[in-house]
Amino acid sequence: MVTRTNDSEPNIVRRVALPVAVLAGLVGLARLSLRLVKEPEGPGDVLASVYDLVGQGASADAIRDRGLQTIPSVALTILTALILGIIGIWYLFWALNALVDALPQRVRESVRPYVYLLPAVSLLGFFLVFPAVWTVWLSFTEDRGWRNYLDAFQEADSRRALVNNVIWLIVATAGSVSIGLVIAQLFDRIKREALAKTFIFLPLAISMVGASVIWRFVYWWKPPGTGQIGVVNAVITKFDAEPVAVFQTVPINTLALIAIMIWLQTGFAMVILSAAIKGVPTEHLEAARLDGASELQVFTRVILPSIRPSIITVTTTIAVAVLKVFDIVYVLTGGKFQTDVIANRMYKEMFIFSNKGRASSLAVLLFLMVVPVMVLNLRSARRQEAMR
Repeated sequence: MVTRTNDSEPNIVRRVALPVAVLAGLVGLARLSLRLVKEPEGPGDVLASVYDLVGQGASADAIRDRGLQTIPSVALTILTALILGIIGIWYLFWALNALVDALPQRVRESVRPYVYLLPAVSLLGFFLVFPAVWTVWLSFTEDRGWRNYLDAFQEADSRRALVNNVIWLIVATAGSVSIGLVIAQLFDRIKREALAKTFIFLPLAISMVGASVIWRFVYWWKPPGTGQIGVVNAVITKFDAEPVAVFQTVPINTLALIAIMIWLQTGFAMVILSAAIKGVPTEHLEAARLDGASELQVFTRVILPSIRPSIITVTTTIAVAVLKVFDIVYVLTGGKFQTDVIANRMYKEMFIFSNKGRASSLAVLLFLMVVPVMVLNLRSARRQEAMR
């Protein structure tokens, strides 16, 4: 019996030593990756260190003196990210599983699920929970402390951003959902339905920056008397009217920016609501028609109540995207001419004016605006699950 114990102890050490060594190597690789990202000369230093290890000191010194060109530097960073993100994750779970196998049988299976969840929970905590808590802390400790929140409502620029966000929330959300719902109903019975819906859905595949560039040319303005290359002003001048500087004219500029968001989000609303409309039982529709209901009554009294959960889901999803809008405003106006929104104002306070506390307070306010929308979405999802 004593002999069995002496034999098992080296076995346990060997079983634990390799996973621990793998974990240590992964930690070193993670630190190396952070160095590549944080420091401009990081890729060159890392490659020079590798050359030193293999005895190529002259090549290492040359890299340190001249640095790496852009393409090799980016390629090295991408290669490291792939190694850490694919192979590294696999070895991470293998090492954690090996450590769990070294535990006594009675605790092994109860611990294993938590070990598998540990990497994901750690990443979520580091990249989501910690920044959120740190942001709240900064909003109360940096600059003017809790008065940062008062400044958000008292200063004209911040107050204008808050008001614009409310306008965006109401107009963009209602416009996207309403137009998407109408299109979904109208296209429900036409021929080539899929082809027609494809053209409505295509803008969703475009990034907000790309859409902003496209619509910049749509709204392009040139002085009166010159040829207008923008579609909007070209049409206006055909009726002998003066061209309009869309981005400089209040409040047309804000509504013009909102139109871009509606153009992007209508396809999403159409697809989801179209699927919901097709899910309405035909028996309900036929019964309403037999009772003498018009098509408008069938739509308002049968279809709309049946797809209410889908409408709520689409509305809340689009509302969250609208509340966080940044790209469109940043690319087209930069927040000038009274078009600023909270996200863009937060960017200015943080990276242009270096007001960490004020930027953090705006981020917290934006988060508080998103929370009720998410709560409504979750309640709708739970209610829908209960109905099933």
